[in-house]
Amino acid sequence: MAALDPPPTADNATADSTDSATAPLRSRAWFGDGGKNGFISRHHLRAMGRGGHNFDGRPVIGICNTYSELTPCNGHLQILADAVKRGVLQAGGFPLEFPAMSLGEPFLRPTSMLYRNLAAMEIEEQIRANPLDAVVLLTGCDKTTPAALMGAASAGVPAIVFTGGPMLNGRFRGRNVGSGTDIWRMTEELRAGTITQEEFTEFESSLNRSAGHCMTMGTASTMACLAEALGMMLPGASGLPAVDARRGTLAEATGARAVELAGSTRTPGRIMTREAFENAIRVNAAIGGSTNAVVHLLAVAGRLGVPLALDDFDRLGAELPLLVDLMPSGRFLMEEFAYAGGLPALINDLRDRLHHGTVTVTGRSLVDNCAGAEVYDREVIRPLDKPVQPAGTGTAVVRGNLAPDGAVVKQSAADPALLRHTGPALVFDSVEEYLAVAEDDDLDVTADTVLVVRNLGPRGYPGMPEVGNLPLPKKLLDAGVRDMVRISDARMSGTAFGACVLHVAPEAAVGGPLALIRTGDQVRLDVPGRRLDMLVEDAELDERRAEWQPPKPPADRGWTYLYTRHVTQADTGADLDFLVGSTDSAPPRQAF
Repeated sequence: MAALDPPPTADNATADSTDSATAPLRSRAWFGDGGKNGFISRHHLRAMGRGGHNFDGRPVIGICNTYSELTPCNGHLQILADAVKRGVLQAGGFPLEFPAMSLGEPFLRPTSMLYRNLAAMEIEEQIRANPLDAVVLLTGCDKTTPAALMGAASAGVPAIVFTGGPMLNGRFRGRNVGSGTDIWRMTEELRAGTITQEEFTEFESSLNRSAGHCMTMGTASTMACLAEALGMMLPGASGLPAVDARRGTLAEATGARAVELAGSTRTPGRIMTREAFENAIRVNAAIGGSTNAVVHLLAVAGRLGVPLALDDFDRLGAELPLLVDLMPSGRFLMEEFAYAGGLPALINDLRDRLHHGTVTVTGRSLVDNCAGAEVYDREVIRPLDKPVQPAGTGTAVVRGNLAPDGAVVKQSAADPALLRHTGPALVFDSVEEYLAVAEDDDLDVTADTVLVVRNLGPRGYPGMPEVGNLPLPKKLLDAGVRDMVRISDARMSGTAFGACVLHVAPEAAVGGPLALIRTGDQVRLDVPGRRLDMLVEDAELDERRAEWQPPKPPADRGWTYLYTRHVTQADTGADLDFLVGSTDSAPPRQAF
């Protein structure tokens, strides 16, 4: 199969026996009732112009659409929804589109991560409560894909993911530029005075040239690739640009495949097994994926009861080198990745490193889906013997008396000289406190300083924002410094770079050791040794712990109140504790 050819569809995929119907369609509990309840379900659809042939036992396919004008990355999903509907109708299904909470990185405050679990809860309940036999999950922007995977995993109804695809490459003064990655670089150069405001505005107008999500290997691209690696997406669907006509073809094929999944036992829990998560972790290492993949995959696995731990990302990821030369860890963008063969070509290269027994939405294994896919550009997708970076340079998990439950470092995006570093801490209790002094020329900071900002975790901010790639002090920028060690209980954008220690657990707001560190304490980071320690005596830390007072809760009502009382720590996925664990997919009790 050529990497960009249409993937297997309902007509040509070799599905295994578990794809056949094993029980009555869920929708028949609504539409198949000959009495009052069936009448109520059917006649309101007739009012929308849906004829009786739609209720004759054909599968009902929900199209969960995270389209919103408040989520620009997903602003084109209406077009793709129409293509999915064509595929459903052509395959003999009955499509019903419904909206889901959309999570847009550009606008949502304080952070979209605060609402990932809310969106997942909504998607789960909508799937369970409605007459749906299978669901197509239309996603794109960073949190929409993991939220949809979490919700579908908990609902237990057959589901298939289709993302909106990355935007075209940005073009600025004759060169490619990437969303996020070049924003951070250009912002720092503006602060340093090496570019003008006019140049910065010109860059702004040149960066995003089409519909789609970030075209770097940020969180959106990473989670699209990992949805495919998990087996929840048709092969080749993660990489094609949003405006490539072949994405419409894939959308039709996705709708058709959803019809084949309806009434089967091919639920998300049967697809996203422990072996599938191991495949995804290995693929994440090879693509140089976002550190956010760690917290999202942990959350999805937690919904299914799949045993997955933070250290699995380090152990399994260390087995593979970085093979995809994409920003922020490399040179190219998603457009080049797609045209070089995309994820199917990479997976075919990795076939001897992946589990072959996993089954995907096609009914075949991940490796079989991608058999024969070719690499067309070895500068973009490197061979195993000529990697971008060697094995063991991906996401590392460090532990120590500053992060007893772990923290993560994206080694491939950091200055290698800083991966072993000891220096004095400069500590701030909030990101606002740091930003208020970051421009000061007299700030007591050097290139050896370890910048620590806390109270940015799941409960502390709340929501664990993407601010872990803290802007460097202007004093250092003026001196030519472009990286330094930064430690926080926050996340960072998958498009970002730098020697940033993230997801420190337990977070400061729950009394983790990060709450105890003080300015001037020596901090030792040893990524090769997987250690992160503050060089402070235990007795001194005990005294500080006795003096520590928890911060005031950020809210006394609403979603934030519920979230901060039930969110777990980053090392277990930052999900709500009462949503962890698998559930059944029985229809809700009917009204009488």
